[in-house]
Amino acid sequence: MTTKNTESGAGAESGAEAASVTWAAANARRLARQGLTTPSGGGPAAVTRAMVGAHAQVLSAAELSVALRLDGGATRESVRTALWTDGSLVKTFGPRGTVHLLPSADLPLWTGALSALPAGRDAMPADVRMSAAETDQVVAAIADALADDDLTVDELTEAIVARTGPWAGDLVMDAFQTKWPRWRQMTHTAAHRGALCFGPNRGRKVTYTNPHRLLPGFTPLPGRAALAGLVERYLYAYGPASPQHFAKWLAMPVNWAKELFAALATEGRTERVRYEGGPAWVVAGDTDFPTERPAPGVRLLPYFDAFTIASQPRERLFPGAAYERALGGGQAGNFPVLLIDGVVAGVWHQRRSGKWLDMTVEPLGGTLTAARRAELEEQVERTAEILQGTPRLTVGAVSVGAHA
Repeated sequence: MTTKNTESGAGAESGAEAASVTWAAANARRLARQGLTTPSGGGPAAVTRAMVGAHAQVLSAAELSVALRLDGGATRESVRTALWTDGSLVKTFGPRGTVHLLPSADLPLWTGALSALPAGRDAMPADVRMSAAETDQVVAAIADALADDDLTVDELTEAIVARTGPWAGDLVMDAFQTKWPRWRQMTHTAAHRGALCFGPNRGRKVTYTNPHRLLPGFTPLPGRAALAGLVERYLYAYGPASPQHFAKWLAMPVNWAKELFAALATEGRTERVRYEGGPAWVVAGDTDFPTERPAPGVRLLPYFDAFTIASQPRERLFPGAAYERALGGGQAGNFPVLLIDGVVAGVWHQRRSGKWLDMTVEPLGGTLTAARRAELEEQVERTAEILQGTPRLTVGAVSVGAHA
């Protein structure tokens, strides 16, 4: 069953009492829309759109995030095919400047929105920074160098230096006990402006390509329209949400997000509700929420799964011991998590040895009932199917740290 708030966005802003949405109802809707209640019949691109991007700093985690939301026995190969064969997914720098899988068809929206975000404080030392003019030169050089071929980092460095001068290749950036060339501080900027995305690996080497090669005629959307579209995508997936929640998701200033939300409310594109005791927003007219709890269920989510990163407030998704155990330093995503009935109730870890996939699951609420154990075993089997291994389950303490 669902309940509908028929109050208009304008009415809510003019002082009429806004509808109230409980966290349980919001969480149930998020789970359903993410394919975590019932797997989706869409393909990888549709699922990734519903997630508003899949974090792919660890690509195997992104493959699991997407495939576990698909029905029909999808595996990591289903995601790889979408990424490297049919091109319906693209690997690029997304929100927070981190690597994400995004639907290729949505790249005009994403690049338009991300390139319109306010610039933050430059954390680079003064002798490493690049001026606005130098940044423009580097982005143009990247776009030109990648127009006809995929290039490794070293090849791209040579191409950029040839187009800009040796300053762009100066080894001045501290990185992993070595030095990177100056231009690399603008890799995510080039991606956000639509000049760069990832190409297929060449052996163990990463390559970059120009997204125009994947999407002929590709052009980033105008910034204001793209930002409005991104807010609507975010609210549809994770609403109700406040400007503070949106700002945290994008790692942007709260005051900027407040101004953006206020403008969209004035335009009638969003609607205010009461959520967790305060004001929050949904897409205008998108006010149907479940009135019943979701069907009980066990799910295993990998590192940096979009659901755990974007769902707010975190203290409700990570209740009790989960807040300390599964939020590494307050950062969601550092641990793969066990969901029981839609909340974090444990952590888990997997290690591959040949065909074997050894999975250790640590419930945080004591021992599992027989029914829960059976559901967990099903999830372990499904995870192993996605990762194409043979599972061995241990229920006990997870002794490794984040990202181990």
